[in-house]
Amino acid sequence: MSPAPLRLRISRWLHCQWRITGWFAVLLFPISLLVRALLACRPRAGTGRGACRAPVPVVVVGNLFIGGTGKTPVVMAVVEALASQGYRPGVISRGYGVRIDAKARVGQGKLDAHIFGDEPTLIALKTGCAVAVHPRRRLAIAALLRSRPDIDVIVSDDGLQHQDLARDVEIIVQDDRGVGNGLLLPAGPLREPATRLATVDVVVTQIGPDSPSVAPHRAPPDQRPLRVVMQLQLLSARHLQTGEVLPLADFVTRLGHEPFAAAAGIGVPERFFRSLRQAGLHPATELALQDHAAIDRTTFAALTERRIVVTAKDAVKCQQLDDARIWAIDAHAGLSVSDFAQWLAHRIAQTRLKLR
Repeated sequence: MSPAPLRLRISRWLHCQWRITGWFAVLLFPISLLVRALLACRPRAGTGRGACRAPVPVVVVGNLFIGGTGKTPVVMAVVEALASQGYRPGVISRGYGVRIDAKARVGQGKLDAHIFGDEPTLIALKTGCAVAVHPRRRLAIAALLRSRPDIDVIVSDDGLQHQDLARDVEIIVQDDRGVGNGLLLPAGPLREPATRLATVDVVVTQIGPDSPSVAPHRAPPDQRPLRVVMQLQLLSARHLQTGEVLPLADFVTRLGHEPFAAAAGIGVPERFFRSLRQAGLHPATELALQDHAAIDRTTFAALTERRIVVTAKDAVKCQQLDDARIWAIDAHAGLSVSDFAQWLAHRIAQTRLKLR
């Protein structure tokens, strides 16, 4: 095991504190009350008079729990669901981790993570859709539609709390931590009160790799919010240098008993390591990185193993390393609602009628 960076250790400590109502929560509770009061004084995000109304429907995928809960796989699942129903989706994102000037950046296909950010780059690579990045979502929307006027629905990667963005469908993504101790920042992990869960259209809960599989079911016609369970399924290993792709079982066989390293710069790195172990891959070294951490030649310099496996999100930042040791593990988001694509398309169709 490699020691985690200081920022990551602090993050882990905070998340441990936010699971309980201990001394830390009690100490900071007055500040959380102030945050709650400030939130109560303003309209819900996207509903104010100054909110940007796009000429096409907007689906926002966000979270209440600070940090990584699995938004990016859900964004990709939403994009793929819409495309399967004949829509032409585009994606907007803040572009976290990169510096963006006054002009929004638009791209499609294979992008540079150092220019667009790791999550938008991964989304563009895996879905093939156009993406636009800018902290101000209205600028991202305008740039995206200028570049691709055929886009008929926009998916926002994050932005649930973005005041400037009007939206038609809201999706909250959470994981097995739920709402933690149920308190607002800084006494708890929530950006908005837990009651917000009841106001959105969909709540997606990511469960761990060691959780029992959930049998698929059809969406109840009148349930709101729609409750969906997501379980990431590791599918294959992709060699970054050659592009060779192996089914995960074949990759496990090829490794045999050879020691290898695993690295993850996501919200909860341990989740990736648990997934590997569940699939029969037991890293000799686990390198936990800060979410959105920059990756360069020094990142893996101390690793002595002949192979390094990384998440697909981290892989987009490794393309220029020219390191023959690196393999990316690609995963698929399995959703418990079998007709989610049809349900979402129906909601979008209803929204389009309202916009006419």
